[in-house]
Amino acid sequence: MKKILPKAGEIHHLKPGICRLTAPNAGLMTGPGTNTYILGEKEFGIIDPGPHIDRHIQKILEFTQGNISWILVTHTHQDHSPAVSSLAKTSGAEVLGIPPPLDGHQDMTFQPDRELKEGELLTTKEFELTVIHTPGHASNHLCYLGTQHKWLFTGDHIMDGSTVVINPPDGSMREYLNSMHKLTEKTIKAIAPGHGAIIDNPYEVIDWIIKHRLKREKKVLKSLKENSNLKLSELVELAYNDVNKSIYPLAERSLLAHLIKLSEDNLARNHNDRWEMIN
Repeated sequence: MKKILPKAGEIHHLKPGICRLTAPNAGLMTGPGTNTYILGEKEFGIIDPGPHIDRHIQKILEFTQGNISWILVTHTHQDHSPAVSSLAKTSGAEVLGIPPPLDGHQDMTFQPDRELKEGELLTTKEFELTVIHTPGHASNHLCYLGTQHKWLFTGDHIMDGSTVVINPPDGSMREYLNSMHKLTEKTIKAIAPGHGAIIDNPYEVIDWIIKHRLKREKKVLKSLKENSNLKLSELVELAYNDVNKSIYPLAERSLLAHLIKLSEDNLARNHNDRWEMIN
């Protein structure tokens, strides 16, 4: 499959009944921007309409002529769901997803008309999706697996070109890894991520992510074994010495997620905001 790179404001026809429109919100956390997926050819479903940017919302409405049955979100971080309320009000579409958790980092304007459940089947005359609950990056994170093409719409669970930040307390490394293992049991031909291009080697990428996280966990343990009683800001310099120092603040969040998992496994402990290995 030819790799079509996301470009803000452009609609790319990826497969029959699958188009991608990338929002103009490029940045460190969003890459080229948030991908909005438009499913169907006459009766449309929207996955992740993105941030509340008027010209992006208008582009969705123009392409679909407002004929939208469903608006689905993968999760409620600020770059994925704030456009929902305006789009739903204009189109009359049913809003589907899971309400936002109360961690201070969510789009609290998102209120689904119906809360989706694991394994639920969403069917129209033009497309069919299976709901997969994939907590980890966010506790309310969902992926959607298309029946026809076996494309998995992954939001921030899997992104093209980088790993995702796991940010406690809502983010959980244990749940993230469990969700990754769950995907290995599905039939997937390609991944349509929330950021970046289509991934056409899904199982290789899933396997790499799992191994990468576990390798990082071992590095965290090794760092604790060699240097006890460390603050998070000290430990990140050892366990993430292979990344640019400019992203240490983000790396600290995923590091904390690793440490919480290790604490649950009785391999590490925290005392007065300092971490040490349990022998």
